[in-house]
Amino acid sequence: MDYAETSNAQLLAQQASRESNARTYPRHLPLAIERAQGVEVEDVDGNTYYDCLAGAGTLALGHNHPTVTEEMERLLAADRPIHTLDITTPEKEAFVDALFDSLPDAFADNAKVQFCSPAGTDAVEAALKLVKTATGNRSVLGFQGGYHGMTNGALSLMGDTAAKESIPGLMPDVHHLPYPYDFRPPFGIDGDEGHRAISRYIEGLLDDPDSGIVDPAGMVVELVQGEGGAIAAPDEWTREIRRITRERDIPLIVDEIQTGLGRTGELFAFEHADIVPDVVTLSKAVGGGLPLSVVVYRDDLDVWKPGAHAGTFRGNQLAMAAGRATIEYVVENDLHEHAAQMGERLRSHLERTADQFDAVGDVRGRGLMLGVEFVDTEGEREPTGALPADGDRATEVQSACFDRGLVVETGGRHGATARFLPPLVVTPQQVDDVAAIFHEAVETTAAREVVA
Repeated sequence: MDYAETSNAQLLAQQASRESNARTYPRHLPLAIERAQGVEVEDVDGNTYYDCLAGAGTLALGHNHPTVTEEMERLLAADRPIHTLDITTPEKEAFVDALFDSLPDAFADNAKVQFCSPAGTDAVEAALKLVKTATGNRSVLGFQGGYHGMTNGALSLMGDTAAKESIPGLMPDVHHLPYPYDFRPPFGIDGDEGHRAISRYIEGLLDDPDSGIVDPAGMVVELVQGEGGAIAAPDEWTREIRRITRERDIPLIVDEIQTGLGRTGELFAFEHADIVPDVVTLSKAVGGGLPLSVVVYRDDLDVWKPGAHAGTFRGNQLAMAAGRATIEYVVENDLHEHAAQMGERLRSHLERTADQFDAVGDVRGRGLMLGVEFVDTEGEREPTGALPADGDRATEVQSACFDRGLVVETGGRHGATARFLPPLVVTPQQVDDVAAIFHEAVETTAAREVVA
């Protein structure tokens, strides 16, 4: 096939015939991307789209940012090594310098880093092995609604049961705890009292000798649940969870794979609550758009033996160069502050849409990690008082957005949340354009319902 003379339809058909049934994004985003720059992508048919998926939050600086591409070109032109296993290089040490400089001193000053296989899910696996080795314990605490990847241990921690129910033999001794979700509160209590009820429940559970939970090796938490529907943990609750785990010597693993490097309005999501975790998992943005994942952790946990965790592609030098350039650019240009401002601008637009359409049940998130949950306005209210989640409506809105030049993803319970993860360099005008397209898409689907 001459790929210079093909269409979206041809390439998508070929992909469907040759790739596995597990492929996901092309089912709802039917395009073949030809080129990309900044916040926009162009398909092979010449259509352009605002990209609010951005590699599931990977592209902090957007597509082909010159800061990143110039570093990659420099590395290649200088005959630098591309792959080094875990043998160090000047490029690697410069990356670690930038990474540690971006982290709060209270964490970085006593930290070690483990380079993992490229996907974030391997960072989670490494973190689990680390805390189990250091504590000698086996139970792991996760949260309802959580997402940490698709490998064995990470999948065991997932809240969504659909991805797990056909897989026997997942990691045992995983316990899922309630997570603050004001729109659908686990105990039917929202707001501050609901958050406090959850933390009191967790504390009581850990102190109950008949809880069924043996001494935990660690607790794994996202401080903004991404795939779970852009649900942000309240700062007070986060501080309580840190107190509870510290007092019981339970290592706290904060999964910053999607939140890390400015997305939530701070460089790292745990900084909102001013806590110091024991372990942080990082991937996506820290590789500058290229595959890279690391675990950063408290140095006294570093008790595992040589070779206890390894991976052939943990020496990706291009990713380290791209990642260092991205970290430095985000820090030097205060892109986390820009993300907070642009996130507030987008959220204001989305809330105005919510005010006009009953099918928009909730607008939430933090920084440029936002979600809009759709509800079935004709459904029976749940015990929490919320209307049922409407995944069909979310899919319709996603499709209507795509038809108008906007790429968004869905997630959350029943796939009912439209998610926004634009690059951190998004401009005010682009935010306004994105919001206008989304509003029109919601309006269109509402009009179809009235006609029907």
